[in-house]
Amino acid sequence: MTDDSNAPDADADTLVRRVRDGDLRVHELEAHADADVAATARRRLVEAEAGVDLDAVGAYGFPAERADANVENMIGAARIPLGVAGPVAVDGGATEGERYLPMATTEGALIASVNRGCSVLDAAGGATARVTKSGMTRAPVFRVRDVAEAEALVEWVRDNEGRLREAAEATTNHGELRDVTPYVVGDSVFLRFRYDTKDAMGMNMATIATRAAAEVIEDGTAASLVALSGNLCTDKKPAAINAVEGRGRSVTADVTLPRDVVEERLHTTPEAVAEVNTRKNLVGSAKAGGLGFNAHVANVVAAVFLATGQDAAQVVEGANAITTAEVREDGLYVSVSLASLEVGTVGGGTTLPTQREALELLGVAGGGDPAGSNADALAESIAVGALAGELSLLAALGSRHLSSAHESLGR
Repeated sequence: MTDDSNAPDADADTLVRRVRDGDLRVHELEAHADADVAATARRRLVEAEAGVDLDAVGAYGFPAERADANVENMIGAARIPLGVAGPVAVDGGATEGERYLPMATTEGALIASVNRGCSVLDAAGGATARVTKSGMTRAPVFRVRDVAEAEALVEWVRDNEGRLREAAEATTNHGELRDVTPYVVGDSVFLRFRYDTKDAMGMNMATIATRAAAEVIEDGTAASLVALSGNLCTDKKPAAINAVEGRGRSVTADVTLPRDVVEERLHTTPEAVAEVNTRKNLVGSAKAGGLGFNAHVANVVAAVFLATGQDAAQVVEGANAITTAEVREDGLYVSVSLASLEVGTVGGGTTLPTQREALELLGVAGGGDPAGSNADALAESIAVGALAGELSLLAALGSRHLSSAHESLGR
């Protein structure tokens, strides 16, 4: 008699029993069944132990194996409503034409607000957007004996950047090391490596490449690597360095709205919008010690990130934006500059089925031609969406219609 308890097609009940008997651990199920059976068994265990019903969580619409690289201990999927704003005309360096903006959110009135902004942008002929700087960073911290040794390390890095580039780029087929910037704090030396990661967001790429470069540094100097990330990168935390130096894509979108469009479509005036922006986004944010000087850029960034499979935690940096508004002879000029928008169109969550469809909706799924152009186009589209959202909210505040808009939508 053969023992087929380890067969790949072992059913969920068998797996549940084996976990309860102590024969398997919860994280080992995929080694004994396909991904869907493993997720079902894990979900049944959780349901029984927690006394809950997870039918909705289990009703996901893609093969569980598609998420192997994205999640551990899968029990199902959390489904977030997905809507679209637009279409809106985008005049970008990497994208051109009418675009729908996919947004996944649970916040009522958000898409309606952004959609109103998009219609106003279209009435003005669309918005312009450009990526002005790009580069994913990783900043390891090294320990040295004293400041003299720190200076020696900085000089060595400057003299040997070619060696560091060779070591870093040997780990990737696509990434390119652009520069290494040193920062000295006593006996700590931080080296901020910046990479061109093409259409990938590139955090993993930068980490692996920097590890290789750090080994060259340790072999050639007296410095000792303390941590591959020294928080000067800075990833998933508010940081002024990202606002100043940028991380991922630095992208700006702007528009000049004729006065009649502002008055007829937004029911306010250029003067009112400009004053709200100055007193709220600039003065208010400064008094609060804010890093972002904007109204709600995080709303758009988060919704598009969720829709398109970006790293949701990087909304922290993505919302690091400044909104400007000024009255001009021909109407109202408004801009939004996002300093550190970390996006990609390949790898990570972009490979999941619904997220890939959202990228296809934007025309940016997969690698671009030339490399990096799809990620640039995604950044430009997000910036235009943020501009639409800022314009709509500023106008609502200027016309005192914010609360009534929420009330009318039942939010």
